[in-house]
Amino acid sequence: MIYCAVCQRRMQGQYNHGAAYYRCRFPQEYALANEVEHPRNVYLREDALTDPLDEWLASAFTPDHLDQTITNMCDAQPTDTTPQTAAAQATIAACDAKLAQYRAALDAGADPALVTGWITQTQAERTRAEADLQTTQQTEPRRMSRSQIAELVVLPRHVGGGCVTTRPDGS
Repeated sequence: MIYCAVCQRRMQGQYNHGAAYYRCRFPQEYALANEVEHPRNVYLREDALTDPLDEWLASAFTPDHLDQTITNMCDAQPTDTTPQTAAAQATIAACDAKLAQYRAALDAGADPALVTGWITQTQAERTRAEADLQTTQQTEPRRMSRSQIAELVVLPRHVGGGCVTTRPDGS
């Protein structure tokens, strides 16, 4: 998940002298072919990244910042639906509109045998769309509510040898 700032390639983990590093080894021929001035190796010591990240995480989940952190997590979730989900939802809405029209046609005196065939066909189309929607929703990332995120963010803290739990409401 770490990328080289020089060439934008993914860095790989490596231990060197007992410490964890991320390394980008950009072979000479690639650098020349891509016209990139790149050192033979670029190293990033892991603790230079994880220590500030740990400090930031520790501060983001303090009682003073927890409410804002939960709001930020909620707001950061994807809001877009996939084209497959949108298509299935549109098909279901169109089928519902057709079914309402068919009921109105029956109320207006249309031939019940003819309208029954239309209703059967439309209901089958709607059932297929519902199945498609259920399938796509199982593979899509689901948005979590603010309260669901808050429930997951109950933090155990080890204080003085005991364990204290901090909840978003401060209890």
